[in-house]
Amino acid sequence: MRRGLALLGVTTLTLAAVVGGPARAQEPPSPDCPWVGSDAPVADRVSQVLERMTRDEKLSMVHGSAGAFEFVGPVYAGLVPAIPRLCIPQLGLSDGPAGVGNGQTGVTQLPAPLALAAGWSRDLSARYGDVLAAEVRGKGADVALSPSVDLLRDPRAGRGFETFGEDPHLIGALAGAQIEAIQARGVLAQAKHLAAYNQETFRNTALDNAVVDERTLQEIYLAPFEDAVRAGVASVMCGYNYVNGVHACNNTYLLSQVLKGQFGFEGFTTSDWFALHASHAAANAGLDMQMPGGCHFGPRLRAGLDSGAVAGSRLDDMVGRILGQMFRHGLFESSGTGSPDQVVTTPEHVAAARQVAEQGTVLLKNDRSVLPLAATGSVAVIGEAAGAGVLGSGGGSAHVIAPSIVTPYDGIAQRAAESGAEVRFDDGGDRARAARVAENADTAVVFVSQWSTESKDHTGIALSDADNRLIADVAAANPRTVVVLNTGGPVTMPWLDDVAGVLAAWYPGQEYGNAIAGLLFGDVNPSGKLPVTFPKGLDQVPASDLARFPGGKYGEGLGVGYRWYDRQGIEPLFPFGFGLSYSTFSYAGLEVVGEDGTVTVTANVTNTGDRGGAEVAQLYLTHPEADEEPPRVLKGFAKVELEPGETRQVEFVLDARSFSHWDAERHQWIRSAGDYTVAVGGSSRDLPLTAEVRVPSTIATSEPTPAPPPDAPEGGDDALTRLANLVTCPAEALFAGAIGAVSVTGLPAADQAETPPRNPPTEG
Repeated sequence: MRRGLALLGVTTLTLAAVVGGPARAQEPPSPDCPWVGSDAPVADRVSQVLERMTRDEKLSMVHGSAGAFEFVGPVYAGLVPAIPRLCIPQLGLSDGPAGVGNGQTGVTQLPAPLALAAGWSRDLSARYGDVLAAEVRGKGADVALSPSVDLLRDPRAGRGFETFGEDPHLIGALAGAQIEAIQARGVLAQAKHLAAYNQETFRNTALDNAVVDERTLQEIYLAPFEDAVRAGVASVMCGYNYVNGVHACNNTYLLSQVLKGQFGFEGFTTSDWFALHASHAAANAGLDMQMPGGCHFGPRLRAGLDSGAVAGSRLDDMVGRILGQMFRHGLFESSGTGSPDQVVTTPEHVAAARQVAEQGTVLLKNDRSVLPLAATGSVAVIGEAAGAGVLGSGGGSAHVIAPSIVTPYDGIAQRAAESGAEVRFDDGGDRARAARVAENADTAVVFVSQWSTESKDHTGIALSDADNRLIADVAAANPRTVVVLNTGGPVTMPWLDDVAGVLAAWYPGQEYGNAIAGLLFGDVNPSGKLPVTFPKGLDQVPASDLARFPGGKYGEGLGVGYRWYDRQGIEPLFPFGFGLSYSTFSYAGLEVVGEDGTVTVTANVTNTGDRGGAEVAQLYLTHPEADEEPPRVLKGFAKVELEPGETRQVEFVLDARSFSHWDAERHQWIRSAGDYTVAVGGSSRDLPLTAEVRVPSTIATSEPTPAPPPDAPEGGDDALTRLANLVTCPAEALFAGAIGAVSVTGLPAADQAETPPRNPPTEG
């Protein structure tokens, strides 16, 4: 949302005044700053700095420096100024999860995180994180506001494309790999949004209240944050939503009891932009930094310290957590040579974007082997989404402006020219004309899209009527019709039986055209798998009831995504984990070693086709009935590259926690005694290998969630403090309210590239 309100004219960015200047106002190390370049333990260095800091200096570190009427900035999405006297460098926070955002140019437009998730690869996620961090650092910023570890609870969610899908294990694994790669570059990763932040409608208001039971919260929505903490994430952002009646940014249970207590998080917590609804209560609940301005954690926090409503030790903890991460990641010693006006995209980064787009595209249907396309022959490329209407990036804080986008038509035309195939284009505006163009081609490829953005949820899961009619008409004219979906999540397909092929390309970034051309012509063998279930209709969706979405009652409990479809016995359009290849794969030789403690599961995967390809082997676990878990839950995955006829063994290691469920009465993880089933295969509905695992004893696999800290708030500020907040911070209250209002109206589509994409001549 950092960029969105500016588009509506609510505020004006001040980037022009600062672009071109140094990104960091850091002075040379001084003998008065012995903590710079020191090899002393981080805790000791933090203590040294805190002892020298004044209260004003401490307060200046716990909030951003945006002006009263700036929604972001200055310079980046947020900025904590340097303290030269103490050699403390500035801290710049930069969007976002799909590349450098905030309207910056000279950057690489990476595919959306949902496309990355469809690659089901930790290595690919690490490469993505490395590119993101290199460009954030090149722009002179220090914190990447990434990854998003929210779940795609409902396919109507406007920010679904920012997620890694619907499963907490997949999300946690990919997020962990990305975090480690980001921070290896000396950039601080910030996981978001704590917690159960799954919709845009009425966000930042009390109407966006996630009413969710403790077990569901722990097993589904908090689990990826624990994986992020295990990966060493430096910072965590709280969200716009309320959770069980308490706003996420002053929620003691989330911030202190779970994140800092149960998970042992040592980093700092940050508010989403204008998501602070309290001052004293937010600090006491465990929030460490306000963004992007500084009224609640400036004058209002000062008042709380003066009155004793907030202890001085709490301020020291807030500052110490921020300083600790700056020390751990070398920010005191870094040269700070980056600059906002620097061009940071490189050929290597562009190649990474293409690789993610290739591996993240999912082949959903391929009847009569319509794909790959013949090297010669004719192809009709149909649809505005293949030209001027191409979408490489979704909207909001995750939006990235590419230097230029390779449109699907351009990529296909270039690839076709290499082998002598003929390509014609029609924008689809006249369906009858488009059908004639399709009829005269060997194969028709129809590109359709759907815009998704932060700040606005969809009301349904259908493509536009115009797109559905276009596909139907083209399919009637040419039985060899392939549909490519350029969307931010699942959509319905009333024309599915009439087309020969379907690919889900998501928002694939600036290399879309090259990636899709390689896949269509078979230069790249599809290997993507769905990170989210595609339902047949909205009535199948777990939260289809208005009381659940956008009503906020999480009545489906643990039944999120495929867990719901399995539990209810519903056949979806395409199941979680599904994806076709131009090759075929078989599974055999399942072995399970160990019954208590660590269990190792191995299986053999064989490429039974005639071309090399990659398969994602998936392991699902079924609990004893008494645990009341969904029928199966993902507990492991492994992506393997195989030549024709090649067999490789995949291995999954399950520890005691892997077999555990959350006990809401004991407030901890428990592994029950009993019989468990492990199943291995190519999707959640294709699991040919199964074996039983006997667990002989019941044990606790975690400590209980700790009690709230002394004097921690149960909710927000008291009435008098709220009134003082409003009187002192009216601009922040205005912006907070505007965020809720914009969630009803939505935002316009943003520019996709510095050089606008164009249609070719209609006659091709």
